[in-house]
Amino acid sequence: MIKKVVIAAAGQGTRMLHLTKNKSKHLINVQKKPFLAYLLDNLLKAGYKELILIVGYKENLMREFLKKYQYRAIVVNQFEILGGKEKEYGTACPLKCVKDIMDKEQFLAVYGDNLYSVTDLRAMNIEDNYNYVAGFYHSHPEKYGVLVANNGFLEKTVEKPKKYIGNLINTGLYKFTPEIFDELPKVRRSPRGEYELTDAITFLAEKRKVKVKKIQDYWLDFGNPADIIKLSRFLTCQRV
Repeated sequence: MIKKVVIAAAGQGTRMLHLTKNKSKHLINVQKKPFLAYLLDNLLKAGYKELILIVGYKENLMREFLKKYQYRAIVVNQFEILGGKEKEYGTACPLKCVKDIMDKEQFLAVYGDNLYSVTDLRAMNIEDNYNYVAGFYHSHPEKYGVLVANNGFLEKTVEKPKKYIGNLINTGLYKFTPEIFDELPKVRRSPRGEYELTDAITFLAEKRKVKVKKIQDYWLDFGNPADIIKLSRFLTCQRV
């Protein structure tokens, strides 16, 4: 059974505007509790016991959060290892910081600004020789990375396609085998100047090593101020 999960939470979250002036978006309160707490609670309920939290912006506040809410986690500062945005940045960077911690184990990886149900998180606990990416059917796929799959295997990910190619989008929830660490060094800067995790996943997909797992319950992104109200209403209506 997979126990370890990497939570990427190093960024500030500039799309939250003034709300992230003094803390990262992961610590913005929703119904009097930081967003990140909802994600960590669901991860623990889903059976993932070893939390590896990748921090950067305002690390001290992240540590205070863990202490206040009594979460046990390994804290890794991405900025200290790789440098800040001006040096090396992007979705591939958190995994670059945890190779030694993983110790050749399979693990889950999530972005700290996304929320999934306990059921869907548990469903990603698949201990086999494949990597998995969680997909979600969305009415506006052009705003996201679209997963192109064939017979359950990922072929490629197309970022914000201008033409319709499908509506199954990447939700930033992954299960990885240690093979991912062989692909990360091959990733080069993208056109937007970042190191993209999807590039490493594409390398694995070309070897027919990546399967797509579809989200059954829900996926909520926490990226801009409007999402605070959206999530608050969701929490009022449902148990997460």
